[in-house]
Formats: sequence, structure tokens, C-alpha cells
Amino acid sequence: MEITAIIPAYNEAKTIGAVLTVLIRCSHINQIIVVSDGSTDGTAAIARQYEGVEVVELPENRGKGAAMKAGMEQTSAEIVLFLDADLIGLTEAHVDALLEPVLKEQVVMSLGLFEKGRVATDLAQKVAPHLTGQRALLRDLFCDLSDLDLTRFGAEVALHRYVEEKQIPVALVSLPDLSHLMKEEKLGLWKGLAARGKMYWEIIKYAASIDLNLK
Repeated sequence: MEITAIIPAYNEAKTIGAVLTVLIRCSHINQIIVVSDGSTDGTAAIARQYEGVEVVELPENRGKGAAMKAGMEQTSAEIVLFLDADLIGLTEAHVDALLEPVLKEQVVMSLGLFEKGRVATDLAQKVAPHLTGQRALLRDLFCDLSDLDLTRFGAEVALHRYVEEKQIPVALVSLPDLSHLMKEEKLGLWKGLAARGKMYWEIIKYAASIDLNLK
């Protein structure tokens, strides 16, 4: 089965290279797509330095859901692997572990959970495991969702609610020693807290809109 890795990225010039270095070494991945979501820090230029990596540049920041959809429009692979661009400690073993349940047709989607990485990121995953940006899934599952490009940070919520509603089983995969840069580290304390608050608000707002539509 064809496998494509899609990395939505917004101003991740510091970390995108390390993620791509690992993915390029994964021989079972047939295509790597970086979607620069209105980045202004050279994220796209760095991604283009890696041979075989395709780069999609969105002219303005449209949010994670739109970036994920833009990447999907560039591939026809049966299996899609989504990874965050700010990962710290990614290895080929992590990639293999995420893909294995889907490749073996045990589930249609697997979710990667940080474990023994950093206290803050581990805790966040335990509180809301379905909000992880690390996941492998069958293309058909993603294509069944409508308006994902409008969800911004609610993309993970949309996927979770869909599989929950349809009673589709998923696999939770531990990713030991993996974490990511927190917004406070990227932007500074106050700007980072503001960005985190905005992200949570978008997630809550989208989740609430789904609940209203279901009533």
C-alpha cells in the first residue's frame, strides 16, 4: 500500500529539518509533503533542501485543518501519516509503531501518544489523547469528513468525533521519549500563553458546534 507522510507546519524552521531527516530514512514511506501554512520564517525553504520532499505553500495562515486538507489534495496514497513539524526525538521506530496497526488492517486509524518525553507534553496527552497530531489513517476515513479545512485546530476533534459516532475502533500507540516544542518556548511566555489560549478556544468552539449539530 502507498503511504504518504504529511507535515502541517507554521513557522517551524527550527525543528522541521529533524523531522524530515527521519522520514527520509523510512523506506516504506513513498511520499513526503510539507504544508507551510503561511509561514514567514523560512520553513518552506528549509523543507525544499531535502531531496524528494514536496512543499505546498499556503499564502496565509489558514489553520491546521486547512493545511491537512491541502496536503491530502496532493496525494492518492491509501495510508496517510500525519506528524507535527515541531517534534523532538522522532525516530524511525516511532513511525513504524504508528503505521503498524493500520498496515496490518487491525484498525483504520492509530493515534500516537507521547510517553516518558517531557512532563508537560505527556500530561497533556493523558488528559486529551485524541488531540494528538501524530496519527496514521486510511485515506477514505479522512475523505469522509467535510469542511475539515474550516476547523483550524479542531481537526483532531473532528476526526475523534467521527470515529466515535461511527464506532470505528482506533489504536493508541505509545511513542516513548518523544515530545514537541511548547508554544511558550517558541514565542516566549506571554505570546506563547496567548497562542495556546487561542488554540484551546478554537478547539472548544469547534467541539461545541458539533454538539449543537448533533442535537
